[in-house]
Amino acid sequence: MFIFTVPGFSMIEHRITDYLQYLRFEKRYAQHTLGAYERDLSQFNAYVSSQFGLDDERVVTHFHVRSWLATFKEQDLQATSINRKLSAVNSFYKYMLKMQAVKKNPVRQLHAMRRVERLPVYLKEQEADYLLEEVQFEEGFKGFTDRMICDLLYQTGMRRSEIINLKEKDIETSLKQIRILGKGNKERLVPVSPMLLTAIDEYIHEKRKLENYDNNHLLVLESGQPLYAGYVYRVVKTYLSSTTTLHKKSPHVLRHTFATHLLNNGANIQAIKDLLGHSSLAATQVYTHNNIDKLKEIHKKAHPRG
Repeated sequence: MFIFTVPGFSMIEHRITDYLQYLRFEKRYAQHTLGAYERDLSQFNAYVSSQFGLDDERVVTHFHVRSWLATFKEQDLQATSINRKLSAVNSFYKYMLKMQAVKKNPVRQLHAMRRVERLPVYLKEQEADYLLEEVQFEEGFKGFTDRMICDLLYQTGMRRSEIINLKEKDIETSLKQIRILGKGNKERLVPVSPMLLTAIDEYIHEKRKLENYDNNHLLVLESGQPLYAGYVYRVVKTYLSSTTTLHKKSPHVLRHTFATHLLNNGANIQAIKDLLGHSSLAATQVYTHNNIDKLKEIHKKAHPRG
């Protein structure tokens, strides 16, 4: 594999740059994901360079990788974060193998750290009803946008990045569904209620009244510009604060709520996986733990010997 080199850059730095370009333009990874990969791989390169004097990915062994990860254990970094760093280096070497730039992957001899499984935080059904039916949103277009953010996140289970990038053309009214572009540029279809579709139509009508507006993205600010991550987070946190006593009040709570309520009402776990856009069932199965807790509660209240 030929790589254009820049004076002052080590071989491994060139390889990392090439890999990041691959993720950006061929795999089309989201910007925040690319940023995480870049930080982790830059940290790894800096460590093997300063501690072992290595500037060639071909001479890196599992010993060097393990030594790097050990520094994070000493810093009491959470297992999830350490595993993410290990995954970044593993993915990098898989790419190097694919490009025939190395003969082996040094990460193959290492194992991910066992992490404490945290159950998803979600709203109770009555809390979700209160949010969407009782909470008073601001008057005017801003309030309409804020309500649509909460409504869409709960009714579709989409991620924050997905609602920001949602386009008008993704609303398939005749088929009563929304097309969502998820991680890895993978599309999925999520059915929605006629009531939500009516609200979306009304929102688009109101958006057309703005002096300047983005006619590509579905949801926009009062200025007409597309939403951004910080805005969506603040909106959800603000309105969940008047809805629930949960400590966590992020957009992902509404995604967890979507999945948990589906499961509690009899939805198949495979169907929930597809609706969430998970690549594997393992990521979805965490919701079954919440379901088991509910069944235990029902059993305790309803069974004569519960």
